[in-house]
This record gives sequence, structure tokens and C-alpha cells, in this order.
Amino acid sequence: MFEGITSSLQSALSVLSRGGKLTESNIRDGLVQVRKALLEADVHYDVATKFIERCTEQAIGERVLKSLRPDQQIVGIVHQELCNLMGPTDHSLHLRRDGLNKIMLCGLQGSGKTTTCGKLARMLKEQGRRPMLVAADLQRPAAIEQLKIIGQQLDVPVYTEPPAGTTPFKVCVNGLVAAKQAGVDVIIFDTAGRLHVDADLMKELELIDRKVQPDQILLVCDAMTGQDAVNSAKAFNEALELDGVILTKLDGDTRGGAAISVKEVTGVPIKFIGVGEQLDRLEPFHPDRMAGRILGMGDVVSLVERAQREMDADEVERQQKKMAAGKFSLQDFQAQMKMIRRMGSIKDLMKMIPGLGGLLDSNPDIDAEGDMNRIDAIISSMTPYERNNPERIDRSRRHRIAKGSGTDPAEINKLIKDFQGMSGMMQKMAGMGMMDKMRAMKDLTSSGLLNPGASLIPQKGSTKRGPADQKLADERKKKARKEAKKQKKRNR
Repeated sequence: MFEGITSSLQSALSVLSRGGKLTESNIRDGLVQVRKALLEADVHYDVATKFIERCTEQAIGERVLKSLRPDQQIVGIVHQELCNLMGPTDHSLHLRRDGLNKIMLCGLQGSGKTTTCGKLARMLKEQGRRPMLVAADLQRPAAIEQLKIIGQQLDVPVYTEPPAGTTPFKVCVNGLVAAKQAGVDVIIFDTAGRLHVDADLMKELELIDRKVQPDQILLVCDAMTGQDAVNSAKAFNEALELDGVILTKLDGDTRGGAAISVKEVTGVPIKFIGVGEQLDRLEPFHPDRMAGRILGMGDVVSLVERAQREMDADEVERQQKKMAAGKFSLQDFQAQMKMIRRMGSIKDLMKMIPGLGGLLDSNPDIDAEGDMNRIDAIISSMTPYERNNPERIDRSRRHRIAKGSGTDPAEINKLIKDFQGMSGMMQKMAGMGMMDKMRAMKDLTSSGLLNPGASLIPQKGSTKRGPADQKLADERKKKARKEAKKQKKRNR
């Protein structure tokens, strides 16, 4: 998420931290580069210009120029202005306890509107609500069937009509009657979309708005369309008076312009963001957290929330106890990998840990997903005995495991050695707090221990030590020094 703008902004801001005293002149030069980075990320021209004007006004003040770390203060100013630009936001849908709540979703075709209806229904159901979906998108033939399938997956009722001989307006009105009879308390209308904003689309939506009178109108925007998403948001808001925006496809390789511009241009807050195809991938939008991710500062709070939501607390506690006791096996490691992968892509998760995003940017060849698939295949090709006793895997076992996993015997040997080097650190981490664990994770990753693709094991004929071997050697030296001190005391 936001790889392009993050890299450009970090490059622009690094100019201000290359030693020497900051002056009004080089501050202005640095912020000109920030403006360029914003424009390259498809941020609206007026938004980028006003943003830099506000940052410059604060940055050339006497307080910044005379501070001990003026470059850090400028980064702080840029961060705060990004928060102001994208917020404040209100995640509440302001649903009444009694009666029927009506939510209307609108947007262009291809924005992910139908999937977002399902995500919203799932979120509301988890909050104890009884939602119903109405398939009023008659423009796209597959939309009705897609919503039916989503309803079956969620066990949520879906109101549909055959497309022939009806209109989106009639479907919405009839769906409203069906919802009252079914006793649901939230109805979500999946309205028709178009390939572009046109008069027919707006007339159709205005009619539904006027007759159905929804409590909330939410626009679904594809973040990857950049400036087009902002322009469509402006057009929809002028016609319907939107209550909020849901940005989708933020897990794609987007430049970030839509997220930064939409609130400033339309005055409509971003309420939620879609970060994947699965129906549980709808998150509240937090401007401060997003600003941190855009600037490469990570987002630990969202990472912890995602972990609490996706991971089995009892299983995590059981594995932490095994780590602390030094009994953590390859089978446990495989189980943890599965839990982590439920949280999203490894690349996305690493971007949320402060310091690791930059490591990925500087090592573009790292294929964390591919490496995890290979490790999973290797461990799955082992017997339960081998997973719990990797030190017992001899030459013949390595060849059998390699054949079963489609890998090389050297990779089996490497995985075992890496795991042994890592298990000591994991044992120490078991008793750490969250922030200490994050720091330890950063150290592990930068050393290569968490990158299965790294060359940790010396090649044949090489005397160079890998990080795992070096760590083991350092521990042996430390132990030897302690023993020497004890011996000296005995001799005295």
C-alpha cells in the first residue's frame, strides 16, 4: 500500500536531514520535493499546493529553525498536516436501535460495490444487527448472482427480482417492503453502477434517494483510479449529499492520491477502507495511522488489532509457553505461519512494523510469500516425529523431504539451521512486551533470520559465516568468558 508515495516522500524528507543547519531556503527546497512527490502520487493539484503552503508556514517558523532536531520537527509537521487533510472521520453509521435503518451504496462499475455490501453486512452482523441485502444493480448481469452467493456465505437474506421488466427503483421499493416483513433492522441497497458518471445514472440514484430516503448514503471508490476516484466522489456528492466514502483496493499497488485528496475536495469523510477480497477485509479509516504508513512510520495499532481479531488467543498463549520453555517445534512454527497469513499478505504486515517497510524497499528481491509457501511445503513433507525433532533429520530423510516438497536437500538443511538459530531469540521474545517484540522482530529481519531466502549458511569452501552461525559463535564466546571468570574466582 502506497509504496510509490512512501518512497518519494521519504526521499524528499531525507534531503532535510543530511546534516548542516537548516535554513528557510533549504526547508522550502525540501518541501518543493514533497509537493512533487504528492503530485506524482496523483494527489489533486490544489490539495497538494495548499498542503505545502500550510507546511511551509509552520516549518519556517522560529521554533523549528532553532530546535535541536529541526528535520524531525518538519516530518512531524508533514505527518500532522496529512492527518488534518484526511480527517477527522466518523466511523459510526448512526444506526437507530428501533425501526429499520436504510443504507444506500453507490459507485461506478468495477469499484467493488457489491463485495463491499457483503463486507458491510458482515460487520453489522458481528455487531448484533440483522441486515438484509437488496440487489438493485441491474446494469451488471453477474451482480445479482454475486450478491446471492455473498448472502449465502454470511447467512444474510438477499432480496432480488428478475432483471427483465423491472427497474432499480422498483427493486429498492419492493425490497423495503420485504425487509419490513422479514423483521430485519438494517437494509443495504446495492444500487446500479455505470462505467462513468452520466445523467441517466444520477437521475436513477436521485429517484431512489428521494423515494426510499436512506439514512446513510455511502460512495464506494476504487482507490487505484486515483484522480478519477476523487472526481467521481465530487460528482456523486453534488447529486446525493454523501455521508461517507469507502475506499476499496487499498491493498493494491496504489499511488495513494485518492485517500489523500478525497476529503479535502469533497468535504466527505472516508469512513472505511477495503484491503482485500475477503468479506472480513473492511476496516475503519484512521487518518493518523494512514499518515504514519504513508510516511513509512508503520502502523502498530492496526497490526495489533488485526492480530487480536484473526488469531486464536488460547493457541497464541499455548505457543508462547512452549517458546518460553524452549519446546517450540517446526510444527508449532507452521501453525503460527498459518495464523499470521490469515491477517493478510506478509508484505503488508511488514509495512505496518516501524522500520521493516524500509527494509523491504531496499531489498525488492525479497519474496516473503513465496518463501513461506516453500517452508510450508517442506514442513508438510516431514513426519510428525521430524517436525518435533528436526535435529534428527539425517541425509536420507533430507532427500525424502526435498523430493516430497519439490525443493533441494540444501534448502532442508538451511531451514533447520535457520530455525535453530531463531528459536533462541523466540524463547527470549516470549516474555517481552509488544514494543520490545517489535524491536526484536526488526533485529531478526535485518539480520536475515526471518528471510528464508537469505544466504545464512556458508557455501562449500567458504569461511564466511552467516548470521545464524555468527550468533551461535558469539553465544559460545560469551559462555566461555563467563566460565573463565568463574575459574579465576575459584583459583583465588
